[in-house]
Amino acid sequence: MVKQKIEMLSALGRRARPVVAHGKAHDASRYGNWTRPGTLTRLDPRRNKPQRKEGPPCGAPKRTGPEVVQKPPFRMIRFLGSDQVLRRTILKAATAAAIATTTAFAAHAEIDGPVSYVIPFGPGGESDISARLQQPFFKDKFGQDLVISYQPGGGGAVGWASLNGLSGDGQTIMGVNLPHIIIQPAQKDVGYTTEGINAFYMFHYTPDAIVVKADSPYQTLQDLIDDAKVNPAAVTMSGSGKASANHLAQIKFDNMAGIKTTYVPFKGTGAAVTALLGGQVKAEWGYSTVGAKQGDAVRMLAVAMEERHPLFPDVPTFKELGFDMVGGAYRGIALPDSASDETKALWSSMIGDINADPEFRQKMLDGGFAMLDVDAEGMDAFMQARIEEYLADARAAGLIK
Repeated sequence: MVKQKIEMLSALGRRARPVVAHGKAHDASRYGNWTRPGTLTRLDPRRNKPQRKEGPPCGAPKRTGPEVVQKPPFRMIRFLGSDQVLRRTILKAATAAAIATTTAFAAHAEIDGPVSYVIPFGPGGESDISARLQQPFFKDKFGQDLVISYQPGGGGAVGWASLNGLSGDGQTIMGVNLPHIIIQPAQKDVGYTTEGINAFYMFHYTPDAIVVKADSPYQTLQDLIDDAKVNPAAVTMSGSGKASANHLAQIKFDNMAGIKTTYVPFKGTGAAVTALLGGQVKAEWGYSTVGAKQGDAVRMLAVAMEERHPLFPDVPTFKELGFDMVGGAYRGIALPDSASDETKALWSSMIGDINADPEFRQKMLDGGFAMLDVDAEGMDAFMQARIEEYLADARAAGLIK
């Protein structure tokens, strides 16, 4: 009977193949095929006749023939035709493709739900203002909310020291500022390193500017320089903090102009402006944003940009006046260092998309900011140049060894 079945399968063009449970192949010349689902016939190789077989499944009609002996050790053997083998091959290929597709999707970075945007300063500052300007554009373009929170302390150091302990899934980002993340770790152990900050985009800077009250006797930058030369250290200038962009700008300009002024640090730009308007100092090392916010109450003598700020077409740049100064407080965003390259590239692209929006750019310019576009690919070169510049100025001022 077994030989007849095999011959019939061959006649139909389906080559019989044994598929064996538990990976053990059996010789079809010694072991028969199923005679009915659930039964197995073993042939005696010497007599070529049935020796014993398992009984029919429950409910099947009884068969006549040799005595049925229950003996389970024999594993079932099934013969597949070529069409069945083909179907199995296709199924395996489809399964492998599905697994590969799933893996690809898992590796693809995406934003899923609200994003926590941590500002390492208190509310109301320029970092906060920048983040709030980005909020509606992010929602409009990507359909998710930017939830702003604050983690002030140590001039930003408290927040940056905690950054790499946060999840790198792309749902948490943190604002970063220059020169803070360069100067702070160079001065002492602040819980983070410059190289450990995983910045992926620098989107603007607030240009350094020398600001005076509207009724100040200094009508031009040269007026201030002349006074400082006649009265060394008598020209007092407020600024935001020590080893800040304001402080470094004061040190750099004094060296360039060959003068000596006195820098008076305050806790934040707001306090430095208050000191200026209150007559506590003669001038302020501030930013172009001070001019935008204070309006006619102040006058800017020069701004540290390549070209004049569109909001202040009458204010000259330091470069125009013979001082090669371009810079200020740079602002960007970073991810925890555990974030994947795909996540970093995704965020760089999204912030770049917002920065390129004409309406967003106009809002930034109206606030006195200067636009900047340094993405993830250009970040290393940008940071290296800033590190060399800031550390040289800080060493010259004795702020670091």
